Amino acid sequence: MSYERLNAYHIMWLIVMFDLPVKLKKDQKAAAQFRKNLEKDGFVMHQFSVYMRYCGSLESVQVHVKRVRSFTPPRGHVTIMSITDKQYSNIVNIWGEVEKKARPTPLQLEFF
Repeated sequence: MSYERLNAYHIMWLIVMFDLPVKLKKDQKAAAQFRKNLEKDGFVMHQFSVYMRYCGSLESVQVHVKRVRSFTPPRGHVTIMSITDKQYSNIVNIWGEVEKKARPTPLQLEFF
């Protein structure tokens, strides 16, 4: 790969946001399958209906956008956004405390 080619494509992040219907059983199944397909394609869940994926080039972005389009359910709304690694680095994430599960006491363990 030439130096010019490396500069022509920026490192990108793909963000898939969706709102899929889940009232009907078939819609629930389609939404679950959509999430599974996203994960098979290398996306990770950022929030329940927001998945992200790192792509090393614009070519990679185009491949994954095409894949997401191919397994998008027929009903609902899906948005695919691509941003550069530089833009991604400007995102501010604020994470609150995570609720911890209570650990059983030794006395509680005796009854199990």
